[in-house]
Amino acid sequence: MEQHQLIPPTKHEIVIDSIRRLLRRGAIGPISKIINKQHPADIAKSISEVEKKDRFLLFELIQDVKAKAAAIVEIEEAIRMEMLSEMPIDDIVAILHEIPSDKAADIIGKMPEDKAKELLNMMKAENSKEVKGLLKFEEETAGGIMIPQFFALSENTTVQQAIKALQKAKDVEMVFYIYVTDDKGRLVGVLSIRQLLLVPPRKQLKDIMVRDVISVTTDMDQEEVARRVARYNILAIPVVDKENKLVGIITVDDIIDVIKDEATEDIYKMAGLNIDERALDPIFSSIRRRLPWLYINLLTAILAASVVGLFTNTIQTFAILAAYMPIVAGMGGNAATQTLTVIIRGMALGELTFGNTMKALLKESSAGLINGIATGVAMGVIAYLWNGNYMLGVVVCLAMIINMFVAGLTGTLIPVILRAFKIDPAVASTVVVTTFTDVVGFFSFLGIATLLIHYIAV
Repeated sequence: MEQHQLIPPTKHEIVIDSIRRLLRRGAIGPISKIINKQHPADIAKSISEVEKKDRFLLFELIQDVKAKAAAIVEIEEAIRMEMLSEMPIDDIVAILHEIPSDKAADIIGKMPEDKAKELLNMMKAENSKEVKGLLKFEEETAGGIMIPQFFALSENTTVQQAIKALQKAKDVEMVFYIYVTDDKGRLVGVLSIRQLLLVPPRKQLKDIMVRDVISVTTDMDQEEVARRVARYNILAIPVVDKENKLVGIITVDDIIDVIKDEATEDIYKMAGLNIDERALDPIFSSIRRRLPWLYINLLTAILAASVVGLFTNTIQTFAILAAYMPIVAGMGGNAATQTLTVIIRGMALGELTFGNTMKALLKESSAGLINGIATGVAMGVIAYLWNGNYMLGVVVCLAMIINMFVAGLTGTLIPVILRAFKIDPAVASTVVVTTFTDVVGFFSFLGIATLLIHYIAV
């Protein structure tokens, strides 16, 4: 008989297992060698996966301050801020000088006010000025995530001058595009490095630049920024103020972080979870965060149960109905979850607008109706074969058609209505919609059964 081999451990799993064993033995020297050979992103992952008491120890074993800075920005935010709270203020300042100003602003913005002021006062004047400028913007806006260092040249610059300037641009983080400004600093064009290398040296940038520049304003929400970058397949996007003056850029690596964070946030919200909760959090921390939503779900379950209570006599008369109730309600809940996922994603990506809401509503309610007919007929046949009662099959079939139609209808309408009232659809939609499908499922099933009880009981 062929034996299936276990999946071999990854390189990281081997490394983290070695670090844990060495920590138990107190073998600091070997741990230091392992840590200092790792990529900063891998160091951050290792720090996140060891015991809380060992995290700061691993971080302190990093010998190069630049590697420390690169690792700290890769560490999960909650763990990062926890570690920084234990770190001497001079060490924090040294790290802040080595990371991009947008990352430094994120860290300082989450510090207690008195400590944030102390850090800003201790930083170099140039770095402190940039960070203060970024802290003026809301956290989840283009201004809040932009990099204020960018490569821009005057429209009157020649190609030859531009190439020389590009060769000297050591302080700029990444040069994906060359942005062109007028004499007042307003963004008027853009060109790629490839374009620059394929034209005569004496040509001016204003003669070869693309004038229709895709840009964002400082107050634009980061989700919309991410959508634009994805839509136009660009590696960086310029940020302008109200006067169209170029004030920063947002690079694709920051956009990836935004997409990841927003997706995680939406998934957690739909499950009624706090965005900060993680798999290895303390048990009582998870209980504290989850219990309020479970109480809300409990109230909605009581509402659904009260509907069942209205039909006690019907259930007592024909007890087999109780076996089919979870099927009707469960199918409606599953169909509602499918619809909610599509609609909320459509909202997040900007696909669903006020103008096409009716089209989406018609499509989803029709899909619910057709799926209800398909699954309802199948379940009706099963009920007939199982119990030998064709009228019971009819009741199950009709109830499933109704409930899955309602699932498609409410799964579209509820998120739209919540958004209109400025309530995050990802937070509240699941609870409201599943309440609808449970109540409608039980009421339609037991209501139809009550009307036809004499035929079912024959």
